[in-house]
Amino acid sequence: MLSVVVAPWRRAPVVLRNAEVPHQAASTMKVAVLAALHRSGIAWDTPVLVVDRFRSAAGGEFRATESYDSDPLPWRRLGERVPLGWLAGRMVSHSSNLATNLCLARVGSEAVARVWREAGAVGASPRGIEDVAAREAGIDNLVSAMDLVRLLESLEPAVLAELEHNVHRVDLAAGLPPGIRLAGKNGWLPGARHGVALVHPPDARPYVLCVCYTGPLANGEDVADPAAGLLARISAGIWRRRRDIGLT
Repeated sequence: MLSVVVAPWRRAPVVLRNAEVPHQAASTMKVAVLAALHRSGIAWDTPVLVVDRFRSAAGGEFRATESYDSDPLPWRRLGERVPLGWLAGRMVSHSSNLATNLCLARVGSEAVARVWREAGAVGASPRGIEDVAAREAGIDNLVSAMDLVRLLESLEPAVLAELEHNVHRVDLAAGLPPGIRLAGKNGWLPGARHGVALVHPPDARPYVLCVCYTGPLANGEDVADPAAGLLARISAGIWRRRRDIGLT
């Protein structure tokens, strides 16, 4: 399943394909966690104990694993206290799963759900990453391409600025010319590859692009993923045709 939304920034979409079809959210859910933290008023220098055990949304506990994480740095701080803002930064810049679970535990799932509701999105992210018991109980992180566009359009400038630090310059970013400014988040797992980004062309108004793919091309690798190449080709095609489809 391939879903695509393209829209001039905070204007009506000019491309819609399976825009409301739900997909596993993967790491795109981290954007809503970041927004909830910003809106919570919790000080960015609040110390947080780095642990790898968390309360499951289905009851009981679950444990995160380093082998499932793309960012090793927070794992080196187990047992230490680190600033909340540092965890929030690693969550979006390096897509840290451990940092995400720590941020989600600090702000609470209801605050994250409120971010989705206020954006007008149907999707939600009620459980932490690797909360298998919750997933098996039907509590899952689902999102549509249109949900992700709505979410991005609801963000404050400070939150969008955080998303410019994403170091994973693959999929959507890989389809753009070097140096093009964008604020976005990607996500991947076996069977799914997604990306949403606010793109700033130097010769046109900003536009938001979201592509969600669920299918066999997605192998779960962060870089060597055929589905990442698919997203890059779509991004490149939108870039080339940005004037023709009304993005200027």
